[in-house]
Amino acid sequence: MGEVARKIDRLDVAPRWTASDAIRLNNLFRGTDTPEMLREVLGNHMLGDVALVSSFGAESAALLHLVAQADPNVPVIFLDTGKHFPETLAYVHELAEFIGLKNLQIIGPDAEVIEKRDGTGLRWSYDPDGCCEIRKVIPLAKALAPFDTSITGRKAFQASTRNALPRFEIDAEGRLKFNPLASWTKDDIEAYFEAHNLPRHPLEAQGYLSIGCAPCTSVVKAGEDPRSGRWRGWDKTECGIHTPVEDGDPNQPSF
Repeated sequence: MGEVARKIDRLDVAPRWTASDAIRLNNLFRGTDTPEMLREVLGNHMLGDVALVSSFGAESAALLHLVAQADPNVPVIFLDTGKHFPETLAYVHELAEFIGLKNLQIIGPDAEVIEKRDGTGLRWSYDPDGCCEIRKVIPLAKALAPFDTSITGRKAFQASTRNALPRFEIDAEGRLKFNPLASWTKDDIEAYFEAHNLPRHPLEAQGYLSIGCAPCTSVVKAGEDPRSGRWRGWDKTECGIHTPVEDGDPNQPSF
């Protein structure tokens, strides 16, 4: 009997998504309202394996509620950096119970890495980028590795660095990044909170409009954009999980 040709296994090194996919999705859902879009993409599994990444900040409840209405089993990842406000940690559980999240995953940084690179817990005070890297970027990258798409709560109105934010974009790992609220305004968020009686983050009433880690979050002053209270005094606008979207980027079209 002749030998059977051996099949050679090959690694699939092609990106999960391409810029063309993002353009196609942005065009496909142009003009579609957010709840309908979420029902379509999640109900028909159009985005592969999906996880929602949430900071459980001042506006997070709106997106969490919208996604749960479409599919309450979508994994929701909360990154406990070890530097959050106690009010945020309590809000995570309050909101998860209120909305009925069925797959909340709380992750954290590697304890050995923190001990080695931030043993004093003060790295935020002299190297905020390095602090974000070990407490946010690296652990979140590991958590998102199995997923094809991440859902974020970013909105164009939050900061000038997000003006060109599309609904669908591609991250550096070739993963699809889905921003369902990209076009929502502050008024849209407020109306959704009221319509669904969503619980507020307890620090919002004190003037914290964009809430991250306690050492790097401050009250937003009148007339400032909502993210101006993050990393105040530093030339820093994002933690490294997201990067600014440039106006006119042909690979990241607006919708």
